[in-house]
Amino acid sequence: MQFRNTSVRWGAVSQLLHWLIVALIAVQVTLGLIGLELPLGMEKLATLARHKSLGITILALATIRLLWRWMNPAPALPGNLAPIERFLARFTHAGLYVLLFALPLTGWIMSSARGFAVSWFNLAQLPNLVSKSDTLYHAMIEVHAALAIALGLILALHVAGALKHHFVLKDDTLRRMLPGRASAAARSGPTADSSGSSR
Repeated sequence: MQFRNTSVRWGAVSQLLHWLIVALIAVQVTLGLIGLELPLGMEKLATLARHKSLGITILALATIRLLWRWMNPAPALPGNLAPIERFLARFTHAGLYVLLFALPLTGWIMSSARGFAVSWFNLAQLPNLVSKSDTLYHAMIEVHAALAIALGLILALHVAGALKHHFVLKDDTLRRMLPGRASAAARSGPTADSSGSSR
């Protein structure tokens, strides 16, 4: 098992962080939608508390992932990309990193502005980021919702790109983020453009 990244494949640590964050985002979206529909009461508060705890977890994992990314070489972008595809690859990856930080932080600010402390699964209480403010609270509701929509759009673009590589271009872009042995093409050496990376 290759723990570190290589020039042609993501290592086990990057793969684990990638798919763990993907799974948590799916759960997070579900909890957020359920919380919006529930009437005010203990069930709603408990659901939103889990939503906040998962948000903090995603924030921590995104930090670890970014640090790991800085410490490891990234697989090069495939050499068969058009300039616009190369731009979109870099744009979506940068956008995902920004949103993985921005969404939990705006949710944390929103909770602090409402006067509700954020705890991590009732094991640790986090400090308030801002003082109580109804104006800021309502503003953060709008910002948080807009960022969630942006995340959905960028994720859709990211998934569409991965599926195109796998089913249309038939290269190793998706396979190199999956566990298991590298393809014969990847084992034979890099054939991609080393001027950029894809995640």
